[in-house]
Amino acid sequence: MTKQVQQLDRVIIRFAGDSGDGMQLTGDRFTSGTAEFGNDLSTLPNFPAEIRAPAGTLPGVSSFQLHFADHDILTPGDAPNVLVAMNPAALKANLGDLPRGADIIANTDEFTKRNLQKVGYDVSPLEDDSLAEWRLHPVPLTSLTVKALEGFDLSKKDAERSKNMFALGLLSWLYHRPTETTIKFLETKFAKRPDIAKANIAAFQAGWNYGETTESFSVSYEVKPAQLPPGVYRNISGNQALAYGLIAASVQSKLPLFLGSYPITPASDILHELSKHKRFGIRTFQAEDEIAGVGAALGASFGGALGVTTTSGPGVALKAETVGLAVTTELPLIVVDVQRAGPSTGMPTKTEQTDLLMAMYGRNGESPLPIVAPATPSDCFDAAIEAARLAVKYRTPVMLLSDGYLANGSEPWRVPGSAELPDISTEFADGPNGEDGVTFLPFKRDPETLARPWAIPGTAGLEHRIGGIEKADGTGNISYDPNNHDKMVRLRQAKIDGIAQDIPPLDVDDPDGDARVLVLGWGSTYGPIAAAVRRIRRAGGKVAQAHLRHLNPLPANTGEVLRAYDKVLLPEINLGQLALLLRARFLVDIISYNRVRGLPFKAEELAGVIQDVIDSE
Repeated sequence: MTKQVQQLDRVIIRFAGDSGDGMQLTGDRFTSGTAEFGNDLSTLPNFPAEIRAPAGTLPGVSSFQLHFADHDILTPGDAPNVLVAMNPAALKANLGDLPRGADIIANTDEFTKRNLQKVGYDVSPLEDDSLAEWRLHPVPLTSLTVKALEGFDLSKKDAERSKNMFALGLLSWLYHRPTETTIKFLETKFAKRPDIAKANIAAFQAGWNYGETTESFSVSYEVKPAQLPPGVYRNISGNQALAYGLIAASVQSKLPLFLGSYPITPASDILHELSKHKRFGIRTFQAEDEIAGVGAALGASFGGALGVTTTSGPGVALKAETVGLAVTTELPLIVVDVQRAGPSTGMPTKTEQTDLLMAMYGRNGESPLPIVAPATPSDCFDAAIEAARLAVKYRTPVMLLSDGYLANGSEPWRVPGSAELPDISTEFADGPNGEDGVTFLPFKRDPETLARPWAIPGTAGLEHRIGGIEKADGTGNISYDPNNHDKMVRLRQAKIDGIAQDIPPLDVDDPDGDARVLVLGWGSTYGPIAAAVRRIRRAGGKVAQAHLRHLNPLPANTGEVLRAYDKVLLPEINLGQLALLLRARFLVDIISYNRVRGLPFKAEELAGVIQDVIDSE
């Protein structure tokens, strides 16, 4: 039987099941095949914080959403066109997000009386017509997998574990995804267990063959490759891009990279990735706690390395004293904060933008530092290099604010050539700098950057005091002089303020130049805001968009941009932290739109808010 092939311009798929069903692996493999095929894509992994949440329950549901298209896209999508539900909990937890007419592929084997009762179903929704407004495809995924693996020396329980590969094979057939990448992945992953590798490959191929032969699916779909700018592309997550950016920064600064880190969700993958790249001179230290991690990183910077520490909000709170030490000793340090829902432990696997004010002011005394925030998963690469550039050039700790959405999400990334990367190398002090030609002045500043010399310990003639007690301007001697303290506080602030002249101005996307409403954003809100702005413009509306990468100092033209529009809308995944700063600094009445749900904004949601602001003019 020849099946119909239907052309689509984009698809949104969500895999959902227990946290032990392998949904993240399934989504990751489908994403890799999609990237290899050449589609533009964006992903949204969503999983519980527990290592193994209670099976079959709503809190234990893990999902992976993938949006892929034949054109440029900006978000993982608002609502899935296809839901793969591995059990009743996965169906119930995600049904509210499905638009009418969407496809549901349900694993009928798991819709047992016990599993139905766990989530409050009296009757199976697969049998009572409650799913009539969707296109239901009941598939016994578990039993089909077990049957496909009958020839393998596996227990029934072990065979059932491959049901995610059966589902992956079915979806790969349904959307014409390449299979070679997944087969090679399984062969590599289970190289020491060839029997397990063969079983998973057999389940994957059985899923593909089921789609090809069953009458349940009479149509398959094709999404053509996107027309992307020429270059070499790979799929990359935010944490992976950030790790690669740090490696590139080490090479471009000609400094060895030292990472002092304590594992914490959702930042741990940066430590894991960097630990694989010792051939680049990368040294990783998994410390006993957050304070030891940042202390080691600052010590490495004192010794002439590019010191980095990675963490999330709770870890930033613990590192605050040492970051303040880096401010007063004026040494380079990169502090990566992959923000998550708080306060305290909060929701470790969910995203937020709630650490901005802590990054700005979460230390004792006047302790200013630059803040950089990437906009997309691939932008984490460039943001890491920029953070390193500022840290090295201005001898200062820099806070890099990523978040869980960027860290775990992925998209195609054009791999840059080495010639495209900036030279951020610096020079160490190599001799006396006093007027007498003999004395070394550790706090004699560069007249342009106000940075102090970076003197490697042990360099003859450059001995100097280091520590948290206030130092005298120039000499670096311990000083309790009131006027000197006032001067040093103002010099440290002026050094950071001066960075505004060394970063690009705030760029505004206003096609006709006559919009009266500006939508401003920072960090991971870029994709949803840009997608919402596209919707408004397609409907004939006029709206401008600007996005901040540098949050401290702000670009020099920020005030001018804000005052050029009648209304400024600022969506944030917090209760208005940047809005608070902008109102205080520029006396502009920012319109805040705030949601703190542990999830990114949806484009449709923001488009409605933008239209309301336009209509209120």
